[in-house]
Amino acid sequence: MEKFHKSFTQQEPIPESGINRAIEVMRSGRLHRYNVNQGETSEVTTLEENFAGYLGVDYCLACASGGYAMATALRAFGLKPGEPVLTNALTLSPVPGAIQAAGGNAVLIETTDQLVLDLDDLDRKLVATCARLLLISHMRGHIVDMDRLSEVLSRHGAVLIEDCAHTMGASWNNRPSGTFGIAACFSTQTYKHINSGEGGFLTSNDPALMARAIILSGSYMFYEHHTRGPKSEAYADTRLTTPNCSGRMDNLRASILIPQLALLDDRVQQWNVRYNVLEAELTGIPGLRVPSRPPEEQYVGSSIQFLVPDISSQQADKFLSICKQQGVELKWFGADEPRGYTSHYTSWRYLSTQALPHTDRVLRGLFDMRIPLTFSVVDCHLLGRIIRSGFETLHNL
Repeated sequence: MEKFHKSFTQQEPIPESGINRAIEVMRSGRLHRYNVNQGETSEVTTLEENFAGYLGVDYCLACASGGYAMATALRAFGLKPGEPVLTNALTLSPVPGAIQAAGGNAVLIETTDQLVLDLDDLDRKLVATCARLLLISHMRGHIVDMDRLSEVLSRHGAVLIEDCAHTMGASWNNRPSGTFGIAACFSTQTYKHINSGEGGFLTSNDPALMARAIILSGSYMFYEHHTRGPKSEAYADTRLTTPNCSGRMDNLRASILIPQLALLDDRVQQWNVRYNVLEAELTGIPGLRVPSRPPEEQYVGSSIQFLVPDISSQQADKFLSICKQQGVELKWFGADEPRGYTSHYTSWRYLSTQALPHTDRVLRGLFDMRIPLTFSVVDCHLLGRIIRSGFETLHNL
């Protein structure tokens, strides 16, 4: 029996240049982003400049977390108390959590078998709710047809905010993920594409929204330190009418992200090599299906998902157990109770009860696996063989 021995939670080490930058920050004692001498540029400002340049956008705000970035984007947009916000039924809990934190009412959209937003259901619910806003989650890196999505939203006069926690470095038709809406939110949590433990970005080309976001983040009257923020006139009223909901990134975290951002495109290539190996290993297993990726999608394969339609709860738990005995940690979205980071929309009981029959069917058969870059290509072949063997064992019981 083959067995896998590596950890699914072991990330790559921080680059030595990042460690050295962090040590310099600690020796300086200047960890706060606005604590700089005249003429100096903080690590956070440098990071914002670099990320805005990488994405090709005007404005960037580094935040305490991706969830904070989403809640701030919603507040800066001008979300009203109880206002409906459309979002994915298949996502992780920080997305509806951000809507709740900003005072909105999350209205969930059905999920297709390709694990993306059902655009027909979106069309129906835009009519039914008269919602002004879609907060789309590119869940696990699967990108919906962004051209068709843009057409649907435009037809209804609705605005898009993107949650790009899983698509940093990805594109649709060579246009970077995070550049399709009024704002985009990214995460640098430890399992994302660059790692500071916690952290995130809010990006936009809208000066009024970004001025409000910067004041919301806790800039006080230091907003002119934001070289990737709008001009000072954008803050004239905003600085006095917008509350401080502190959620700044600090220089220590920024210092370790700067060199990682420079490595992002190389990391994307490494992830996709590993993803393609796993995809090939799992494709063709009777009763198991890996979602197809459209040619317009330049994805980042930092995790892989597969579907086992009509699997029972008992079978799913047994399959997870078989794979775990051989060292493979799979996550299952069909469990009755939340497990770790993985949860079903019905466990978010602060939301109104919503009927999503197609999503229910998808989630019952949905399995998920992380692909850390600490795994080699050889490791990925082994992981695929173990999953295949475990699935065959399940069906021979």
